[in-house]
Amino acid sequence: MSEARTGKRFPLELPIKIHKESEHGEHSGVTGNLSAAGVYIRADAALDVGSNVEFEITLPPEVTGAKENVVVKCQGRVVRTDQPAGAGQDSRGVACVIDSYDFVRR
Repeated sequence: MSEARTGKRFPLELPIKIHKESEHGEHSGVTGNLSAAGVYIRADAALDVGSNVEFEITLPPEVTGAKENVVVKCQGRVVRTDQPAGAGQDSRGVACVIDSYDFVRR
């Protein structure tokens, strides 16, 4: 299997909210790693490879150097899914390419 990653990945566990285009509501999870081009997510959301997804990643002050959390709203696509790690677990892995992002001011 060839390596498709193009940017440096950072092993950060950050809270993430996932919005699926095909349904209303949101799912929550955590990032497994993050780069400028993509993110690996562990969440209870069932996402299909090729589907478009919108998600918000909350960056804490210790990551950004800011005084408050910074929220990044991203548009992307699912490129890989992994099955839950073990029996009785709902959390599955999802790899997404980030197509665009904006910083949210609140």
